Amino acid sequence: MQGGLPYGLQSMLKDGHKHISGLEEAVIKNIEACKELAQIARTSLGPNGMSKMVINHLERLFVTKDASTIMTELEVQHPAAKLLVLAAMAQEKEIGDGTNLVLSLCGELLGNAEGLLQDGLHTGEIADGYQKAATKALEMLEEMVIPGSDAFDIRNVDVVSSRIKGAISSKVNGMEHLLAPLVAEACIDVCPKNPHNFNVDNVRVVKIPGASLNHSHVVKGMVLRRDTEGTIKNVKDAKIAAYTQGIDTSTTDTKGTVLIKNAHELENYSKGEESKLEEYIKSIADAGVQVLLSGGAIGEMAMHFIEKYNIMAVRVPSKFELMRLCKSTNTTARSSAGPPMPDEIGFAKSLMVQEIGGTNCVVLSQDMSMGAISTIVVRGSTQGFMDDVERAVNDAINCYRALGRDPRAVPAGGATEIELARRLADYARKQTGLEQYAITKYAEAFEVVPRTLAENSGLNATDILSALYAAHAEGKTSTGVDIETGAPRDLADDDIVDLYTSKWWAIKLTSEAVTTVLKVDQIIMSKQAGGPKPQGGMADD
Repeated sequence: MQGGLPYGLQSMLKDGHKHISGLEEAVIKNIEACKELAQIARTSLGPNGMSKMVINHLERLFVTKDASTIMTELEVQHPAAKLLVLAAMAQEKEIGDGTNLVLSLCGELLGNAEGLLQDGLHTGEIADGYQKAATKALEMLEEMVIPGSDAFDIRNVDVVSSRIKGAISSKVNGMEHLLAPLVAEACIDVCPKNPHNFNVDNVRVVKIPGASLNHSHVVKGMVLRRDTEGTIKNVKDAKIAAYTQGIDTSTTDTKGTVLIKNAHELENYSKGEESKLEEYIKSIADAGVQVLLSGGAIGEMAMHFIEKYNIMAVRVPSKFELMRLCKSTNTTARSSAGPPMPDEIGFAKSLMVQEIGGTNCVVLSQDMSMGAISTIVVRGSTQGFMDDVERAVNDAINCYRALGRDPRAVPAGGATEIELARRLADYARKQTGLEQYAITKYAEAFEVVPRTLAENSGLNATDILSALYAAHAEGKTSTGVDIETGAPRDLADDDIVDLYTSKWWAIKLTSEAVTTVLKVDQIIMSKQAGGPKPQGGMADD
């Protein structure tokens, strides 16, 4: 053949494609990328984990140890590492906590698989062994549930706050005794008769700078960090109308010229405009509306007539806040001018202006039948600190939702992981095929949790692991790492436990993500479309 025509895969794909195949090129490279990603998250595990300073593509600064936020803002490009991020995001959506556990376990499992591959095992054998071990681990996990943990009072503030302490302490260590009762109170206030129907959106967080975290409190209702536009500050049992655009005199899209010959015509022109606007506001008032929500600016003349008809006006520039307000008051926001239809009008039990920490806020209180709302007002010195507290509070709210569905708990502080590692190692020794090596490595991967907790707390990880294995061999299966003293003990004595569902989903999602990565032997990437090349990841240097 002349001209050096391409053959094989090159003849099928466009110029500029990438093709990576083979054990060394594809599988090992994928494992290395995933291990690097897991290492980033691993050092943030536990109450003494380190924070990460992430600057996203919009140059916004995040200082946090919340794995979910870190992974979202990193914008991972590597296709294999993206699978781990997707597994972590699935855990976040399902439980709202435990994303770091997913990433750390994935990294450790893939690191152990790398050693088995170099020893000559096939990826299929490792994947099958991991899958078998995961199924057995989920069975064992059910046997490790703390007896009596399912007898849980979902409406008792003290009981709930003791259960959600762990989720808060892993993000803002030392603040859990302040935040846990607040989250418990806010969640119980809005919890429906059937806890399975608890909606996390009914508990809001508002950050008001100033004072300290000790001054944070719960407000029964929805809080907007805005004042009303007019002089009316308090209404009760009010009908509400919402408009996505501003309320002002209408303007034409095209420029026009109006020729006015005398003062009488000028006076009539402005009067006509005024009468039209008054007619518009009067038609809203005639519909029984007492509160007007506007997504845009409210003109001076419109404000005059709104005051004249005793209507409270609230400007809500954020479309998300407007959407939440409409949802909580059962209002349909209008995108066009005109009086609202009866089915578009909402209702509020009470709407008033309260001063919170020197900031005037509009507080909406709603009847339970309309869907009660609670707001946790977070106070703090800096925006970054309050953002981190908000993330911890959101994790705790998600924990409450999970508790409403399945309140079972398992021992914390790495106790569950060490017991799983010990039992799976015994299970592996009873297997006869090559899968036993994969199951052994799967068991060893669980050691990453107590080891990392010890390392992040400045303790000797080898001594801690030996002490834990010794305690569990004696039958003390609830013994975990005490990060303050370094001695192994049962953390349930301090009301520190982990959610059973969180561990269950973490093991399930981790195993699925790892087996997917291991079964990839080729990466084929088409030439990228026009535009700027992505930064980092698999892009060309």
